[in-house]
Amino acid sequence: MHGSVPYKTKQFFFVLIKLSIVVGAFYFIYSKIAENENLRFGEFIGFLKENGTFSLKNIFFLVFLSTFNWFFEILKWQSLVNTIKQISFRNSLEQSLGGLTASLITPNRIGDYGAKAVYYAKQLRKRIVLLNLLGNMAQMTITTIFGTIGLVIFVNRYQIDVNYYRVARFVFLILLVGIFAVFGIRHKRFRLKGYSINRILDAIKTIPNKVHFINLLLSLVRYLIFSFQFYYLLTIFGVDVAYSKAMVVITSMYFLASIIPSISIFDVVIKGSVAVFLFGYVEVNELTILSIITIMWLLNFALPSLFGSYFVLNFKLPRIEE
Repeated sequence: MHGSVPYKTKQFFFVLIKLSIVVGAFYFIYSKIAENENLRFGEFIGFLKENGTFSLKNIFFLVFLSTFNWFFEILKWQSLVNTIKQISFRNSLEQSLGGLTASLITPNRIGDYGAKAVYYAKQLRKRIVLLNLLGNMAQMTITTIFGTIGLVIFVNRYQIDVNYYRVARFVFLILLVGIFAVFGIRHKRFRLKGYSINRILDAIKTIPNKVHFINLLLSLVRYLIFSFQFYYLLTIFGVDVAYSKAMVVITSMYFLASIIPSISIFDVVIKGSVAVFLFGYVEVNELTILSIITIMWLLNFALPSLFGSYFVLNFKLPRIEE
């Protein structure tokens, strides 16, 4: 009896946690906009007005692209979760945006895993974490495929000085880790939260191939949408560059930025640094690139997370029988 916590106390701490998540998200969004050392807010707004970025047509089309970006992410999550429990599009919307809000200040958006898991009963949470991992892996796979192709073309086109010895050493290290991983899997020595790798692979195999295909397809559609959105912003700012040429740089940028560990709130800084370096080779000025990166972050992360805060505040723990 001494170890039990009164119901009202539990409710108080539960509300406190939800408020902390929302307040934290709002604060970090504000600080990233108002205290960005790379791009001052006044300079950013002045640059947008100068280039006519705030025209009704441009705003509508940019928001339209961001909406569809998240529409397909929500569909992807619904398709994955339906393999263990039928959920509506509205449920998937709530979990996706709520998870985004909760993950905003965590390294590599790791908070998204825990946030989505708590929407489900305890016995389903490990499967939910696995499904979330599969969704993220599919997006990373698409990013890696397009990014690798783009980076190879970029290096050859602009004669980038690459230290091939270091690259070879890195590839050798990856292969070595892969060999040990395969060895561990075959001997069932590696475990994740009490589950052997074999058991995790068996769980993945139970998911229909159709779902894996839809997962990859929707990840591809999302990638094409937000990469085109970046190109569209280039045209708004008057950058005269061919679509194919721009996509080589854009795909390289997303790939390099995605393999750098970061807190989601600093994603705009990392992508900005990578983008400034890469777009320097196609003679796009730094202010233009930093403005585009900021707009992309606001449209695809900050704005959806503000909507997600509503779901966080209204979140209720699932019933035990679920």
